[in-house]
Amino acid sequence: MWLRCTRSGTFRTLGPFVPVVALWWLLAALEVFPESFFVGPPAVVDKLGEMLEKGILPGYLSDSLTRLSYGVGVGLLIGLPLGFAVAMFTRLRRFCWPILLFFQAIADIAWLPIVIVWFGFGLTSVTFVLTYTIVFPLMLSIVAGVEQVPRELVRAARSLGAGRWRVFLEVIVPGALPSVAGGIRTGLGYGWRALVAAEIIVGTSGVGFMMFDARRTGDISQVFLGMAVLGVLWYALDALILAPFERATVERWGMVRTMEDDG
Repeated sequence: MWLRCTRSGTFRTLGPFVPVVALWWLLAALEVFPESFFVGPPAVVDKLGEMLEKGILPGYLSDSLTRLSYGVGVGLLIGLPLGFAVAMFTRLRRFCWPILLFFQAIADIAWLPIVIVWFGFGLTSVTFVLTYTIVFPLMLSIVAGVEQVPRELVRAARSLGAGRWRVFLEVIVPGALPSVAGGIRTGLGYGWRALVAAEIIVGTSGVGFMMFDARRTGDISQVFLGMAVLGVLWYALDALILAPFERATVERWGMVRTMEDDG
């Protein structure tokens, strides 16, 4: 029975959260912390029902996902071509590498003060921060992926008469795709956290703004709800889209062993 349960996808997905929720519930029931600072799952579920009934939570979620889609779209449009350009041209890579490392080390949140001065409180500021957060991990992953392509394959393609463009499309790009997929997954993870931080500071809507606004009004259950929504939403996005995309890419194009199914 236990082995059958551990092989179940539902158990493997939800099982690890059972002790976490149980501990959370127990701490709230024992009133280890004052109720004004710490609420249990029942209060969060009640708040969820209330905000769904009023239509507030769906509106906030829609705003957050819209901002995320803008930032991801712009980040991919910039990061993919720049990443391959830096990876393919040695002189450009030598010139750009210190710049990439420099800006990769600057946290996205550090840009918010100057971004507010430049663009004000709005979608442009959030999109800028998201794009910045996604571009540099993606470019670094692309460079690493191109470097991992065996040089023997490149030489073999050229010996068969393939030109530089054909070698790039049929050897370099497929060989680098596993790293590209990993870079997209990592960049989106950073972008999701940057989105919440940006909404807290410069947003006028969204889940991050909802949590910050609840803190000002003393509604701690709404803060906990926002945290739960962010975690569940990202887990679903990663498990249903990003992780399968990365596994499929590695299995199809990877020059390494197929990734084990980690659930």
